[in-house]
Amino acid sequence: MIILLDEYDTPMQEAYVHGFWDEIVSFIRNMFNAAFKTNPYLERAVMTGITRVSKESIFSDLNNLKVVTTTSEEYTDCFGFTEEEVFSVLDEYGLSEKKQEVKDWYDGFIFGSRRDIYNPWSIINYLDTRRLGTYWVNSSSNSLIGKLIREGSSEIKIVMEDLLKGEAFQTAFDEQIIFSQLDQGADAVWSLLLASGYLKAEEAAFNPEQ
Repeated sequence: MIILLDEYDTPMQEAYVHGFWDEIVSFIRNMFNAAFKTNPYLERAVMTGITRVSKESIFSDLNNLKVVTTTSEEYTDCFGFTEEEVFSVLDEYGLSEKKQEVKDWYDGFIFGSRRDIYNPWSIINYLDTRRLGTYWVNSSSNSLIGKLIREGSSEIKIVMEDLLKGEAFQTAFDEQIIFSQLDQGADAVWSLLLASGYLKAEEAAFNPEQ
């Protein structure tokens, strides 16, 4: 048996926003134990999500986990369409003259050191309609991000305004999101925005002293 659990953390985000975090943690822990730990028929499993939840005991019953994040070098060309793939299909569809427009709209991701990764949902819809649009808007829930920005400090709001103007900033981030600490500092907000694709790390440096 092979299990694919897509967006495993979506119900956890909703639980955090709507105030039943403790209940979902207990449920998820028991479900993970039954599906991924004590399941005698399990051969392998893949879980996808935008947050790597740490220190919540959700994964305490599991072992041998392989974690790949936005800054990992593994599978960097597998989380979206590469520019070569996008430009090739534009040529095939007779849209070669639209390459720069498509790049301006949908070339938004960096995984590890691999740049120019395009949003697959947006590219597929653009090829279908041949119209530029914000196809990604309704493809995910933004309730957690909205809550953190609304309730965040003035510093967070100022930086968000700068980001909307196309500016960059330097910050520390932790790819192991701790939901119980999301409202205790700006670093957690930026870490979540990075993991969910709203921010991209132009240059990620590891400091062993931090």
